[in-house]
Amino acid sequence: MAAAGVVRAVNALAGRWARAVLPVEAATRDTVFSPVGLWPLLAALAAGADGDAREELEAAVGLRAPEAMAGARELTAALRRMPGVSAALGLWAREELELEPGWALSLPEQTLGRLTGDPAVDKPRLDAWAKESTGGRIEALPVAVDAETGLVLAAGLLARTRWLNPFLEIGHWAEQGPWAGRDVHALIRHSAVLDRTAVIDAATGPVTELRVLGDAGLDVHLLLGAEHAAPSTVLAAGLDALTRPRLRTGADRLPAGTPGPGLSIGYARSFHREPSLTALVVPFDMSNEHDLLDHRAVFGLTSAADISRGHFSGISLGSPLAVGSARQTMTTKLTALGFEAAAVTAVSMVGAGIAPRPPYRVKQVEVTFDRPHGFLAVHRTSRLVLAAGWVGTAQTYEEPWD
Repeated sequence: MAAAGVVRAVNALAGRWARAVLPVEAATRDTVFSPVGLWPLLAALAAGADGDAREELEAAVGLRAPEAMAGARELTAALRRMPGVSAALGLWAREELELEPGWALSLPEQTLGRLTGDPAVDKPRLDAWAKESTGGRIEALPVAVDAETGLVLAAGLLARTRWLNPFLEIGHWAEQGPWAGRDVHALIRHSAVLDRTAVIDAATGPVTELRVLGDAGLDVHLLLGAEHAAPSTVLAAGLDALTRPRLRTGADRLPAGTPGPGLSIGYARSFHREPSLTALVVPFDMSNEHDLLDHRAVFGLTSAADISRGHFSGISLGSPLAVGSARQTMTTKLTALGFEAAAVTAVSMVGAGIAPRPPYRVKQVEVTFDRPHGFLAVHRTSRLVLAAGWVGTAQTYEEPWD
């Protein structure tokens, strides 16, 4: 697994990125981004930067330049060892660009290629790499490649998991928030493990969390704040709880009532001894492209993007370099199971006598995510955030017809 310091640095980048792209007005917009897909590139740039660019990149990476490349190698290797995750790094440079040998040889295991200077040759080659490294999910490298391009450094990431406990698809009439008055496409499931949902004690108010466990050690944490809470503060609460578990109180230890947004706890009679957790969420399928230079200070790229002079003497020997473009394309979806075949079986029954009284009194927890909320895709053991985002829209439910 990646060292704790690297995990903290990547997750800290996720928090700063969320604050940059998720202001209050973004609450009804779908957004997704991958801090772990960007961090190794920033670390590699920091290792070869000088002057102000070096200092800014070190601040964004959270490590000093001499340690940054080792962190990039460690993180890339850790990602490749994770079940359900694949990671790739690619470097392409013009033939006449002489790379600093120490920097190039210290990169994580990567695809080293050459740029011809002809976009008609270079762009299809790089797009094919992007498609291959993401299993066909993303078909093109998000940066332009032209005759002026001297070097391209890219990272590809693919993470997949299947729920240990799948959902059922239903229609749900939303009664609050931006989706109120709509029959939205929803997913529902039942469990006896109450601490899968919890309330996070955040400085800005309670945030309800639901952890959906996957079979590859990759989980998704859904996060619901107060109705008018800023998306970035909701995600920040979930990130804080990864490193400060005392902030999180599981539903098994919460009192009856409504201790958190979308969360209801009570007691009822049951024919079973086990407590009950009913979770209702909405599926999503979203894609985003981010121009990182729109928030260059967040990523330590302010000086590095000044093309009036070079900033990377530790990367290129004699050829001054600056950042001309930095972007990320990402797509993600949450479904009931992936591919699923479904059947409906009905049994007609008639009343026969008086129904017996259920013998057990059990705790019943209901958690409902039927208005905009955040999510984190988290590697369970290391607590590394692979992806983060905000679900701002919901699909209208359409009754299936035979």
